[in-house]
Amino acid sequence: MRWSRYWQDGKDAIGIWLDGDLLRLDALDLPPGLDLLLADGPALAPDLYRHLRRLPGDALLNPQEFSFLPPVPGRKILCAGLNYHSHALETAMPSVDFPNLFIRFSDTLVGHGQALQIPPVSTQLDYEGELAVVIGKAAGPLAPENALDHVAGYTIFNDASVRDFQFRGSQWTLGKNFPATGGCGPALVTADELPRGAHGLFLQTEIDGVLLQDGNTADMIFDVAALVSAVSIVTPLAAGDMIVTGTPAGVGFTRQPPRFLRPGEICTVRIEGLGALINPVAPALRSRAG
Repeated sequence: MRWSRYWQDGKDAIGIWLDGDLLRLDALDLPPGLDLLLADGPALAPDLYRHLRRLPGDALLNPQEFSFLPPVPGRKILCAGLNYHSHALETAMPSVDFPNLFIRFSDTLVGHGQALQIPPVSTQLDYEGELAVVIGKAAGPLAPENALDHVAGYTIFNDASVRDFQFRGSQWTLGKNFPATGGCGPALVTADELPRGAHGLFLQTEIDGVLLQDGNTADMIFDVAALVSAVSIVTPLAAGDMIVTGTPAGVGFTRQPPRFLRPGEICTVRIEGLGALINPVAPALRSRAG
C-alpha cells in the first residue's frame, strides 16, 4: 500500500494511491485513521482497494488543488549521520561502533512540491538524499532480529543541512533545525512492497536534472534493523516516529568547489520503489526582530 498526507480546505487528510491516482480516504464510510494504517496497512489494503474502486469521481484528488504534507507528522525524528561507507570515506571520518544519531524536529519539514528555504543567515544549505523508516507499532527495547516487525514502511527524506551552522559546534542540532530546510514524502510505501529492511535500493539526488548523489541502501554501515534497535534501546518508539538512515557520497560541502543549493533550483531525491521527492529551492522570508 502507498498513501500520502495532504492539506486541502484547511484540513489535514490522507489519500490512498490506486492505479496511479490519489483517492480521498475520507470519502469512505468509517475510514481507518493514521494509527490503524500504520499498524495494519497491508492487511487493510484488499478491502480498502475494493471500496475505493467503487467511489464516485469526486473522490479523485487533483494535485493542483492540494499541498502534500510529510506522510506522517513525525512525533520523534531521529537521524543517523555518516551511515554510508561512501559518505564516511568522502568526509574522512573514522568508523564507529554505534550509530551517530541526532534529533530533527517535525516543524523543520516540508512536503513534496513545497519549497526548501535557504535561511537568511546562511549561504550553505546542502542537499542530503535519504531513506526514512516509519514505525508502525509501539516498541520498547528491540533486538535487531525483531526490529523490522515494528516498521510500517518507508518514505523519502531530504535531510538538508545548513552547513555554516552545523559545524559551529560538536553537535549538529543547529544546522538541522531551521524552518523548511528538510523535505519528506511524497508517500509512505508499506514494508511489504519493498525488500526486507529496504535493502539494496538505488538512491539518487539531482539538482535541475544533474546527478549529484548515486548510492544504494546496501552501502549503509548500520542497516535499518540495527538503527531501529539502537534507537529503541534509548527511547520508546511509537507509531509514526521516523528514523532517517543517512546519506551516500556526493553531498555539496565535500565537493571542490562546494556545491550548495541556490534559489530557483529544483532538488529531486529518487529511491527505487518509493518514487521521487521533488522540492524547489527558495530564499526564506526574513522575519522581524523583536
